[in-house]
Parts: sequence; structure tokens; C-alpha cells
Amino acid sequence: MRAAVLREHGEPLDVTDVPEPTADPEGVVVDVEACGICRSDWHAWMGHGEWADDAVDPGQILGHEPAGRVVDVGERVETVEAGDRIALPFNLACGSCGYCQTGHGNVCTGEHPHGLGFSLDAQGAFAERVHLPSADYNAIHLPDGVDPRDVAALGCRFMTAYNALGARAGLGAGEWLAVHGCGGVGLSAIQVARVLGARVVAVDVRDAALDAAAELGAEVLVNAAADDAVAVVRDATGGGAHVSVDALGVAETCRNSVRCVRPRGTHVQVGLTTDEERGEVSLPTDWMTRHEVSFLGARGMPPTSADDLLSLLAAESVDPGALVTRTVALDEVPARLAAMTDYDTVGVEVLTF
Repeated sequence: MRAAVLREHGEPLDVTDVPEPTADPEGVVVDVEACGICRSDWHAWMGHGEWADDAVDPGQILGHEPAGRVVDVGERVETVEAGDRIALPFNLACGSCGYCQTGHGNVCTGEHPHGLGFSLDAQGAFAERVHLPSADYNAIHLPDGVDPRDVAALGCRFMTAYNALGARAGLGAGEWLAVHGCGGVGLSAIQVARVLGARVVAVDVRDAALDAAAELGAEVLVNAAADDAVAVVRDATGGGAHVSVDALGVAETCRNSVRCVRPRGTHVQVGLTTDEERGEVSLPTDWMTRHEVSFLGARGMPPTSADDLLSLLAAESVDPGALVTRTVALDEVPARLAAMTDYDTVGVEVLTF
């Protein structure tokens, strides 16, 4: 089969023939119909994560936001059959450790690797076919009639945003959310916030990204290249956002996000850092202590929570397809990944077969 393989960090992915995956006894093989192209793929391609023992090795097939049809089923799989249409979570889980059993499979500490497309024994979905381990736990069954392109856009972005705002931060109706960085996950956060009944301030340095945020329901737009983002957010929200998300992962957006919340507000870190920060950002900890500001992390979403999000998709309460600005063929993936270096993408781009 053909796949896009990382050979050297920062160099174009190699689109080439690779061996077909086979189903292990508890896994399934999926024909990939669509896979999102995510900034986390860009981080992996660039070699980021060494500071957290999380760098991706050469030889990796990237791609962690796939949807497709099951074509091969392991002998011990009970709940997935050939022909089923499923989505695959990037945060693979074993299904049996304490975290999985209590509904937190996104931070699984079991035997399987934690990142589809980020570990050599969990090859990704910039490929014609992909293997999913522990399928009874990890497989996300799709409602009838759902477009695989939309599911790929749902990918880790909507899943992460839904987990970050609902489960982690507890964002409520009528509250203010500030979103710093209006790429794929930031725009997803805006849609999720609107479903939860919250009001949104969108912060970015690109007018096109802010325009997209406005179309999705952001009430206040802040161009951080021209304005003091923290001051504008605090003024617009009457003293600060109840919840703020750093959806980019650079030091400035992280600190701005923390600083723009009101007393007893919550910052959620979603974006991963670059080699400028190397996983470390200095924070105003005395100020945070004085105002009882919470700092939370959010990583993907437990597979066991997927039905709640898919029900919103089926009911058309969220529309991940509205974020899709381009669909591409496998041969185009290397160039589209490289375009993220200079933020030369808007919305979500999706590989389709």
C-alpha cells in the first residue's frame, strides 16, 4: 500500500509503498477514507517533543485523525465487524488499566502506545490502510450517513475541544470563553462553546482566521498583532473570561490566555509547544495564586465519551465540515504539512481517498 513516511525531520514526507498492516488478535485493519492534517502532525514532522521524551522517530507514518471502513478483524474482537465504519482516536488505550476502566482512556498507562501516528508500533493514517489495537475499546462506531471527511475534521480537534471545555473546564451557558489561536482546534472550540451556550472572544494575528471565527459565532475578535489581547479580552468580558484556551502553544499565547481570565477562572492548555519553548513556559504564579486561577491540560478525549460528541454531529449541532477548507490527495500531504510552518493554512485540511 502507499503511505507518507517520515524519513528526516523537516524534510518532505516520502510517499511510497510500504507493507500492509495485519490485524493482531484484538485489533482491526481499516481502509482509510479520510484523515485530517493536524498541527500535531507538523510538530511530529519537525521533530518536536524531545524535551518530553515524545519526539517521533524516522520511519513513522504520520496521520492521527482517520475515519474508514473495517476490512480485517482479529480473532478476539467482539464488537467490531468487517464493513463497520469507524473513527480511530489518536490517544490509543489498552482498555483494561485503571484509567481506562474509569473513563479516562485518553491518559491510558497500559501496554499500548498512546499516540496513533506518533509511535513506530502505532503507524498512522497518511496511508491507504491503518491498524487499530484494542478495537473493542478504541473503535468509535459512526452513525449512518456521516461523511468521513467531516469525521476526519472532527478528529483530535473537536475531540480535544469537547474534552477541554466540557469535561475539564466545565464551561457553562452564558459564560465567556477566550480562544487564543484560531486554527483547527481553536475553531472547533468556538463551535463547541456555542453548543454549550457560552459566548466567545477569538484571538489571532491573522485576519482570515478571525473571519472564520466570526462565521462560527465568535462575538468579539481581537487581532493580537495590533492590540493588547489581554486588555481587550478583559474589557470585553467585564473583568476576564471564565475559561480561556491556548490553542496554539507558544509562550505568548499561553501567558496571554492565563492573564485574560477573571478571578477563579480557568486556563486550559491544548496547544503543544515548539522548540522555542521546549515544553516550558514561565507563568505569573503569584498572580494565579492570588486570584485562584486554575491551569488545566487537555489531551484528546476518552473513546468512551465519543458517543456524546457523535450525537451532536448526527443532530447537526456541530458542523466540523464547516472547518474544512481543502481536501487533498496523498501525494499532496507533504506540501500541505510544510505549509503549516509559516501558518499558510486556514481551517482544516483533509486527506481523502
